[in-house]
Amino acid sequence: MINARTCLPAGLLLLGACSSGEIDPGQPAEGKEHIGCAVDGAKEFAPVCAVERTRQDGVLQLVIRHPVGTFRRFEVLTDGRGLAVADGADTAIVIAGGKMLDVTVGLDRYRFPFTPDTHDPKR
Repeated sequence: MINARTCLPAGLLLLGACSSGEIDPGQPAEGKEHIGCAVDGAKEFAPVCAVERTRQDGVLQLVIRHPVGTFRRFEVLTDGRGLAVADGADTAIVIAGGKMLDVTVGLDRYRFPFTPDTHDPKR
């Protein structure tokens, strides 16, 4: 997990979070799309983690921004396994169930909407 408690260039964090020194973990992270998450060992899921989609070398990546200013980056796998951690030493435990993908990395848990890919990627 990347900790962004120090001030980073504008565009990476809200300037208000940088100047105040305090971030309300109950407020959703800034973004248009949110998923349920339970970060830093929280017991309950809440729709407060923002999702940002990017492409790097043709690979779809998801940057999940936590309400406290930290984030995780995932790579979307095309082999039907879901997601993998794109950076850092932690590995993701991924469980697909119905239309949800539960992902655990360290003390952080996420719930992504999930549609299993029914095509064969080798075709």
